[in-house]
Amino acid sequence: MQKTALVVGANGVIATNLIHYLLELGDWNIIGLSRRGGIDNGKLKYVAIDLLDPEQCKDKLKGLQEVTHIFYAAFQDRPSWAELVPPNLAMLVNLVEAVEPIAANLEHISLMQGYKVYGAHLGPFKTPAKEDDGGHMPPEFNVDQQQFLENRQQGKSWTWSAIRPSVVAGTALGNPMNLVLVIAVYASISKELGLPLRFPGKPGAYNKLLETTDAGLLAKATVWAATNEQCANQAFNITNGDLFRWDDLWPKIARYFGLEIAPPLQMSLQTVMADKAPLWKNIQEKYGLQKHSYHEVSSWPFGDAVFGWDYDFFGDGTKARLLGFHEFVDTEKMFYRLFDELKAQKVIPQ
Repeated sequence: MQKTALVVGANGVIATNLIHYLLELGDWNIIGLSRRGGIDNGKLKYVAIDLLDPEQCKDKLKGLQEVTHIFYAAFQDRPSWAELVPPNLAMLVNLVEAVEPIAANLEHISLMQGYKVYGAHLGPFKTPAKEDDGGHMPPEFNVDQQQFLENRQQGKSWTWSAIRPSVVAGTALGNPMNLVLVIAVYASISKELGLPLRFPGKPGAYNKLLETTDAGLLAKATVWAATNEQCANQAFNITNGDLFRWDDLWPKIARYFGLEIAPPLQMSLQTVMADKAPLWKNIQEKYGLQKHSYHEVSSWPFGDAVFGWDYDFFGDGTKARLLGFHEFVDTEKMFYRLFDELKAQKVIPQ
């Protein structure tokens, strides 16, 4: 049976890779929702929508009776954790309340979460984190969203899953949480200035154990969980399957970019990179790069957050493996592959 995926947050790094994977599978029709919309292409069509407007949701989504699977990866940023809750919960609620009553063949709602469920953003947390670990003091929108789905699903024929990746690595631009782009642009600017590549994070972060989640791997896991009955109404950690430390990987990244390595020096990227827009424009002109705005390639606050984790940051992926998801990715090779993609796309210099 032809399946129809409603992919929410369609222009983000997670959803972009998910859409590509669904198109590769061939047996999906895809509807992408985002504020910016997109260009329709064959089995893929876009709807530009403000999910914070419940009336707009009902009006623009009233024709989506064919939806069988909802993949929710939308996010709106706010200055504080408490402020994140109302908009991010409201977007999910507005969407489900508009689509669920009209989608008679709805089978599954997939919710994209993260390690904030474990309190990873607050400080040192239990590692490896497991899906059944105890909760933490709110506010936390990821938890509120899952509770909404759990309550909504009672007595319904559709199921839900919650997908919990670590830091997601991909090449989509204009995303506030793109570590690959942070490193690539930081390295490119360092090279243009004749500087060594210094790790800018907290001193204690340089030797801690970390992991990432490749966006392509995440797409496969998300569809796997959404289409296997044994995964119904559960949460899953999804990671590459290996661990790394910056003190080992950082010098290798420096060599990839042809840069010298120098001792770490803690600095706020959000501060020191704030004035580099004119320099980046010059780099684009000099090397014939695509004219993406500096804002589109800047995720400096996110870089500061990741490089500030002076504690171990990883989860346990056993649960997904035991239920049949056995994909894995070599993290070091993943970084090189994604840097290569950014070069091929003329986002960064060769």
